[in-house]
Amino acid sequence: MTKPKGPKLVIAISSTALFDMRESHHIYEAEGVTAYAAYQREHEDDILAPGEAFPLVTKLLRINEKLGGEPRVEVILLSRNSADTGLRVFNSIAHHGLNITRAAFSGGKSPYRYVSAFACHLFLSTHAEDVRSALDSGMAAATLLPSQGGSSSASDEELRFAFDGDAVLFSDASERIFKERGLDAFTENEKASAHTPMDPGPFKNFLQTLHGLQAEFPADECPIRTALVTARAAPAHERVVRTLREWDIRIDESLFLGGLSKGDFLKSFGADVFFDDQQVHCTSASEHVATGHVPHGVANEKKN
Repeated sequence: MTKPKGPKLVIAISSTALFDMRESHHIYEAEGVTAYAAYQREHEDDILAPGEAFPLVTKLLRINEKLGGEPRVEVILLSRNSADTGLRVFNSIAHHGLNITRAAFSGGKSPYRYVSAFACHLFLSTHAEDVRSALDSGMAAATLLPSQGGSSSASDEELRFAFDGDAVLFSDASERIFKERGLDAFTENEKASAHTPMDPGPFKNFLQTLHGLQAEFPADECPIRTALVTARAAPAHERVVRTLREWDIRIDESLFLGGLSKGDFLKSFGADVFFDDQQVHCTSASEHVATGHVPHGVANEKKN
């Protein structure tokens, strides 16, 4: 029997994450929007170089080729450009052979409000304020950081996602206890609550849809691999395992690091992208892999 298909995986991405637009952005900051618009028109036939998320997008779109039939993954372009100045972006998309046909050009305004209208499961951008707005709207979103270690190659066959746990896949309730009352209180709470599933975090729905896409492949042929990379350690691991079991979501690899730096482990896993809520972990991880900062939860609350 043919396995029933879940919802199509839809990912929104900003033009500055997909392509390297640092030169034109510098003109915008130094000379203003008029000079920027003129520059983009003058160079609209000059192809933009791949940006931080280019290898990830290439692998995502390649999944459609592996499955055949109706596309199961769609990438939406969201841009602060106007359609006029964004012509260079679409020319670059065509040149690189990316099957991206839907887009929103918001003419200088934040395009995050179209994430929900396109029914996206994830929004990736280099604009932190757009990402925060998307998260506040209940959408999985992350700010892509410049990768010091270089992004994974788009020619690799396997697509690998890595996630932090608290405040990303799960709510920040447990992390809040750790921040406010310390490690001993956190550990005691997790032991006492081991059989109580955690509330979902902003990336739960994205992971669930990704899991559904994985299920459409035979287990030994799936091109998508997931990993949980968390600072938790035993005995706080049990609640994580039971929560994922309650959600009926399989994570391929789980690393309980007990406070060790995550970078070397992410490099060993070969993550195409890693999502974490804490800036310090993101900065460390970006030395090895492409990293998305998730500005959500207690670690990102502004202190008085």
